[in-house]
Amino acid sequence: MSEPASQEGSKPVQEKEKKRKKGKQEATEVKVPTDSSQSVPSSSALDTSSNVPETATDEIKSQEIHLEEQTKASTDLIKDSDTNVSKNFVVRKPAKVIFNLDPDVLNSKLEQPWKKNFYERMEARAQAMQQKIINKDNLKKELEKKAEKKFPRNNLAKEWFNTENMTLKTRAYLLDKLLPTLVPGVEKMLMQVEKKKLWAEVDITTKFDPINHLGEYLMRNNPYYIKDSGMSGYQRVMRDVTEELKIHVPNTIGNRVSKMKESIKQKREEREYINEVKIKVANTRKQALQEQFSEWILDPKGMIPVVVIQNVLHEFFQNPDFQLEACCKQLDIADSMGPRLNKMEFTEYISSYIADFKSEMFEKLLKHLCHCADEFREIIKTDMRRQMFAELFLCCDRGKVGFLGRQRTLALLETFYDQSSKMLRSLLRNPRQWPFIEFEEIDLPEFWGDMDNQKHIYEDFDKVLLEINALHASKTQSKLLETPEDQHKHDELTESTPPEQQRGMTAEQEPNRISTKEQEQDKESTGKKELYREIITKQTHTGSTPEQGSSRELITEQRRHSDSVTGQGPPQRVSSSKQGVHMESTAEQGHHRESIAAQGPHRGSISEQESHRESVTEQGPHKGSRAEQEPSGEIIPEKQQDIDSTLQSGRGSIFRESRKSRESASFEHTEILPQEKKTQEQIYEEELFVSPELQEEVPISRRKYHLSETTKKEVQKDPSCEKSQKIEGKSWSGELLTCNWNMDYIKCEEEEQANLLYGSSRFTDLHAIIRNIQSYKEVKGGSAFNGVSFNLLQFVQLLETFVGEDAPLSVSETLTSFFKRGYVETKEEKISGLEQIRHNASRVRRELLLEALFQKWDSDGSGFLDLNEVDELLYTYKEGMEKESMKKAKLHIQFPKPHPGQEVRMSSKQFQKYIQLVVSELRGNEDHVLETVVEFLMNTLERSPTENLRNCARRKWLYRIQHAAETSGVSLEPVYTETFKALTQDAESHGNKKISAHISLLEENRLLPDRGNVLLRNVASTLDDAPFVLNRVLYRDMKGISFTVVDEGKPIHVPQVQHHGNVFFWNNSIKKSDQNGSFLALPLQDAYMRVFGVMAVDTLRDPQKINVFVPHEIRFYQGVANVFSTAYHYVHSREHILHVVITGIAWLCEITSDITTITTYFIEPGPKQDSDYVLRNMMVTRHLGLTKIHRNPPIIFRKTCIFRDFLFKCTDTSEVILASVCGENHIVIPLRERTGKALGVLDFNIGRNKMLLYREFKDLQKMIKVVQAACYEILGEISGEIKKNYILEIENVGEVQRAGILFFRIMLQELQESLQLLTSLDFVSLLLYDYHPSVEPTYLPDTKSQEVEANTKLVHDILLAVILFIHPELELSSDFGNWDKCKMYVNRHFVANICAFDPTARHVEVNLKLIGEYIRDHSRIEVWKFGNSVIEYLYHWAHICLTLMELSKKTSSAIAPPLPSKTDSYVYAKMPKGSLPGKC
Repeated sequence: MSEPASQEGSKPVQEKEKKRKKGKQEATEVKVPTDSSQSVPSSSALDTSSNVPETATDEIKSQEIHLEEQTKASTDLIKDSDTNVSKNFVVRKPAKVIFNLDPDVLNSKLEQPWKKNFYERMEARAQAMQQKIINKDNLKKELEKKAEKKFPRNNLAKEWFNTENMTLKTRAYLLDKLLPTLVPGVEKMLMQVEKKKLWAEVDITTKFDPINHLGEYLMRNNPYYIKDSGMSGYQRVMRDVTEELKIHVPNTIGNRVSKMKESIKQKREEREYINEVKIKVANTRKQALQEQFSEWILDPKGMIPVVVIQNVLHEFFQNPDFQLEACCKQLDIADSMGPRLNKMEFTEYISSYIADFKSEMFEKLLKHLCHCADEFREIIKTDMRRQMFAELFLCCDRGKVGFLGRQRTLALLETFYDQSSKMLRSLLRNPRQWPFIEFEEIDLPEFWGDMDNQKHIYEDFDKVLLEINALHASKTQSKLLETPEDQHKHDELTESTPPEQQRGMTAEQEPNRISTKEQEQDKESTGKKELYREIITKQTHTGSTPEQGSSRELITEQRRHSDSVTGQGPPQRVSSSKQGVHMESTAEQGHHRESIAAQGPHRGSISEQESHRESVTEQGPHKGSRAEQEPSGEIIPEKQQDIDSTLQSGRGSIFRESRKSRESASFEHTEILPQEKKTQEQIYEEELFVSPELQEEVPISRRKYHLSETTKKEVQKDPSCEKSQKIEGKSWSGELLTCNWNMDYIKCEEEEQANLLYGSSRFTDLHAIIRNIQSYKEVKGGSAFNGVSFNLLQFVQLLETFVGEDAPLSVSETLTSFFKRGYVETKEEKISGLEQIRHNASRVRRELLLEALFQKWDSDGSGFLDLNEVDELLYTYKEGMEKESMKKAKLHIQFPKPHPGQEVRMSSKQFQKYIQLVVSELRGNEDHVLETVVEFLMNTLERSPTENLRNCARRKWLYRIQHAAETSGVSLEPVYTETFKALTQDAESHGNKKISAHISLLEENRLLPDRGNVLLRNVASTLDDAPFVLNRVLYRDMKGISFTVVDEGKPIHVPQVQHHGNVFFWNNSIKKSDQNGSFLALPLQDAYMRVFGVMAVDTLRDPQKINVFVPHEIRFYQGVANVFSTAYHYVHSREHILHVVITGIAWLCEITSDITTITTYFIEPGPKQDSDYVLRNMMVTRHLGLTKIHRNPPIIFRKTCIFRDFLFKCTDTSEVILASVCGENHIVIPLRERTGKALGVLDFNIGRNKMLLYREFKDLQKMIKVVQAACYEILGEISGEIKKNYILEIENVGEVQRAGILFFRIMLQELQESLQLLTSLDFVSLLLYDYHPSVEPTYLPDTKSQEVEANTKLVHDILLAVILFIHPELELSSDFGNWDKCKMYVNRHFVANICAFDPTARHVEVNLKLIGEYIRDHSRIEVWKFGNSVIEYLYHWAHICLTLMELSKKTSSAIAPPLPSKTDSYVYAKMPKGSLPGKC
């Protein structure tokens, strides 16, 4: 019986096995071939490893089914099945190979199939159990429904529900344990009583006992034994009541569960409420963002670039007050203007970053967005203007040479400025002043001694500004006076004080004209607007013209309607996203010429002003018109010649010829006939008064002060007015074409010549080297300033600086048309320009070829070539026929001193110069001959492929050392790291060695001078030797060969240190038997071949006993030492420049008050090889002169500076930029290299002031000129182009100390040169200041007498202080108190003694305290108001001498500033200010 059963039970198993075998045969198409002798289990194992999990899964499933259906299998059946299976043959087919397979897919296929089967079974079981529970619950519910239909609910049981605390616990117990059974029992008992009619027949005896009946019922229906007894309607209601009552019983499970449920429910409701609130807030914010979207200027498709919004968010997140740096890290700013956002995308994009913002932060973001929307409008306007100027450049560059003449351009700007109306000049900047002209074009007397306020970049700026401040101060003081008597006394005091003194007192009392607090800004701006109206009205009556120019007064929260061409004025409103924002305006930033001409002698309403303007246009000149108040735009020849002669005398001798050519070019090509002059003037008037574009833009920014308060309120409340999508009637194309001009328009001659060389088959062997040279280029982008010509970027930037940011586009169009007519080049100039282009291209091509040839020749990367080897190969040119001609080239070049062994080493620059001199001695075209010589040398040099590969790898390692210096943020730590990397990688790759290395630098031995004047301190080492070597000192009296290397200046190689006997081992723990290896010491030399340190390399840690450095390794290590020296001095040059800048900033901050912050940036290569350069924020100086130096300077990318692109404009053009961003004005000045390119930027933030006062503006120029001269000197000395010039004795102390006083030394030299240009008459006028009160006439008023006395004291004190410097013995003389005898020291030798005086000399002993008392009693403003150039020179000279003397006494602490490092976040530095001039 068992056998058939087993056969019937095995039928499904056999069917499964057949299916499995069939699937197995199909799966062989993708299997790797296996051995046919393997059994079924092994085949299935191979299937598992063959990425076919489906087959294995079916097999496992069949086994499971087999185990479930039949627990015991017959042994005979198993044998038969095995026998049947073994007879099958596996058909093998070629395996299918799939390339590029995803690793995740591959890993998933490699997973074992039993896991998948197990998870499927568990999932099926869980689903079955869940379904069983669901079915059971459903069945129970159906039964309950049927019971309810059969037994309706009896709500009488609800009366048991009572939550009284006294009976709550008892009631719950009874309802739970007793009453559900007792109540039905009593009901049954009563039913029996009623059935037997025992209610009426009381006296009838019966056997029925109710108690027994009830007891029997309770026993029969005990709930502990009877589970499923039917429940009546009353019981079901009682059960529900019991459950509800249990909840109220304290300290029970039900009570705790109910509380938990209530808590969960409450929290859920709170979450739902919070989510609803969040949704409402999010919808409200989205609605606000959608409304704010309409304030942006959109492209023709109604979209805005993503990069613009990303810049807005980046700038907001970077605000240190908000602490949102984490959000800033999430921003991935796009690299192009391609991606765009519509309104919904704009809302969703911003909402994704501000989901967790509080309401206050969101309001700030809305304000920021509104402000940036207005800024973006200005950016688009600037882009339109720059496109105009770019087209103008291309039009004027008729020869397509790529540049225009600087002098001719400036001459045309001067002519345009002179011929413009006064109102138009109020929008322009004077092209005869800095920054349009360079410091070298200004004579020293004019630069240091000119105190004429009329020569400001803005006309009458100081005059109008001081009048505004004076009136504001007087009105403020009058409001503070409480009684009429105080007011009367104040009026009398005002009448008795001269206007100059009043302005001086105002300037001294209010050095900071604008407070940093918003409330004070609002109060001051409101008061100054009214004052400015009064000044404009007065000047309109008198015919005078106020200070020129205007900028955006209102902060961007104040909106204006741009379609206002009617007489109602420009409507303004505050949008819903800007409510609560204070309206801020600054009177100094806006002076409105239009209002003068429009208002005439009175101010009326807007309609009256418009009608008056129409009458001006129709009626022509009248009493209030411009024609009577100003001269015409014509130029009188006599006056023009006088002006030209005056300006010409103020130029430097270097630029006088160029200045003459500029003036002659101006009158030769821009001469306008009388009729044309009239037309030109009419054009200006029409552009500024009638042009609809100007009526749209200029009145918006100029006439807003003349709106009545009622009109302003009505306009602000109007919710329908929106900003126009046009700028002066022009729509935006959707592209910012000038945002990345440095990559598109800067012509890189090197890349063009390199591409030409790539296409030449003559120099195939040099192509790879030239590509490496181009890829290793330092900083890509940026234009060099040469003082002769402008390229496109520089020309556009110059015209933009001239026009300013507030001028409408119509002014730019007028200037463009004027330039097109006036810029005419002669035939000779065109030929000269083309010749210059050809010469530059030839020079670049030569340098590329010779540099590539040098690198091919120097295959080991040593950085030098042997002159004898070069000559030996050169003399074989043309079989030695040109040998004699080549020898003549050596007469015109000075080679470096020969090394021991008569070896003359040439660097790359020396090699290039030598080859060019050789070529110049040969006959034929120099370019053709040079290429022929290079081709000959290239083909003659034989280098194996191994040498070429080794050369390429070593060049890459050497480049990384220099790149580390350029991107280190002025730190040497990355340079040390890359140097040791280059050494170790080369030793492992090309020498099969394990090396150790360390670098030691020379220092002056001050602690133990008996052991030598200098010592070697180990400043860096490889990691393994750091505990034994780092910061250790080697003296001359110690064992070692390092000082021999220092003295001889050549490397020393010790093949086996154990046999040398004069090698010092830093690690004393090494046994003498283990001291095996080679040692190499190389000198570190600067550009003057002076040794400043030693780089040591050894193989003591190498496991090989004998491992000697081969020659090509030694030469490469020499190249590493050479590149490290260059990188080391590169970093130190930047450190010295920072030191000079800190000193200059400290000097400037002590004498100026309107500069808010000064930020210093350095240019560095981009992080990627072909990327744009970046800026490093090195340090920030606040108002008090405290400089914050970043130890890890933050990096600034161009793509994050759409709203602050003035920094990159400055570095692209190497020109001064005047910009206004976020309501603050900036003066951005480049620090130039000796080649003219910008190496850094100084950003002077002057706050909301439109411009500095002329005094502060001149002091800024002095500081910049001295800092730039110091940069030239530092860079020239580091590169070896100029020799170090030690003028003062303190400069010999050390390099760091010298950098600390270099600023004052150069300023001292400038002042000495200026004093030498003075005559004796300049001093005679000062000696006449001798005030005696008893002798003075009585008719002078008290104020005049006080002024004379103050001037006399100023002259006496300054002269006495200078005399005490030169003649300190005067202090002890009896003549000291007598001025008549003291002034005798001011003789013909006075200036010579000043120029020869060295304040840092050791023999100089003066009374610094006495001199300081004389000088510090007088402020910078007092000296400036005195207006004498001699006192100006001597005042600065005395302060500098005092500063240098104080610094020389504490050189260790006062001169050396904390320089950047990678350890901390930042440090603070501040120069001593005891001897610097004060502000007040």
